[in-house]
Amino acid sequence: MAGVAGLCSTPPSKLTCVPGGCPLGKSLFKPPSRLRLCKLPRGGWLVARFGSGGYKPRPAGVPRRSSGKTRFVDSDYDPALDLDRIQSPSVRLLDEQQNMVGIVSKGEAIRIAEDAELILAILSSDADPPVLRLFESPDYKKHKYEQLKKKRVQMKRSAANRMDTKELKMGYNIDSHDYSVRLKAAQKFLKDGDKVKVIVNLKGRENEFKNIAIELIKRFQNDIGELATEESKSFSERNIYLVLTPNKVALQKVQEQSKKETSATEVSASV
Repeated sequence: MAGVAGLCSTPPSKLTCVPGGCPLGKSLFKPPSRLRLCKLPRGGWLVARFGSGGYKPRPAGVPRRSSGKTRFVDSDYDPALDLDRIQSPSVRLLDEQQNMVGIVSKGEAIRIAEDAELILAILSSDADPPVLRLFESPDYKKHKYEQLKKKRVQMKRSAANRMDTKELKMGYNIDSHDYSVRLKAAQKFLKDGDKVKVIVNLKGRENEFKNIAIELIKRFQNDIGELATEESKSFSERNIYLVLTPNKVALQKVQEQSKKETSATEVSASV
């Protein structure tokens, strides 16, 4: 082991243990002057390869090198305060009371904010010229909270207005029980505000029954009735489908009728 210790004490080195009996790769012997071998007592070899740089410990506080795919996001970043986003040389400036100061240069707006010790925030970067406003610190916090609240409300509205498309598949020779199950499912989806796509796939020789599949789709649409309107359809070979969209007027009538029935039931129960 003294030889090993002497080998390891030569800086800098990269060490690799090669099991006994396993041939060493030719690449390990290039250049020979940078390799030294030491036989271990229990078998195997200790190979020391001397590189130009060797191992250098990473200083404390220094992050690992990024592969280029990792992005670091600053949690305190506020796009409304990032004036580098403004490429226009002039801006429309508002004061603390939202009164119009006028169109000034970007540098002048920054100077006014610094002299008054106010916050300069972007109200609209897409306007021509961009609109900036001066804020006191408490007012800006309130403004930021209101903007966040508006954004959440918009997200809720968009989620409520978004329609999911539910798919229902049938065979051209579907039996009456399975047909009624799919019909009830379609009615439920439509009442929930979702679209329904009814598909009849024809495989192989089933294409001979294309007319039966088309009649089945038309029958399904008639059974749905005023609950939905037709958005699109396709009667091409082997891919027959119909997309139905909820009819808001009919759905409103159904909801009102169900409310009346519920209230009538409650009155009769109380009596």
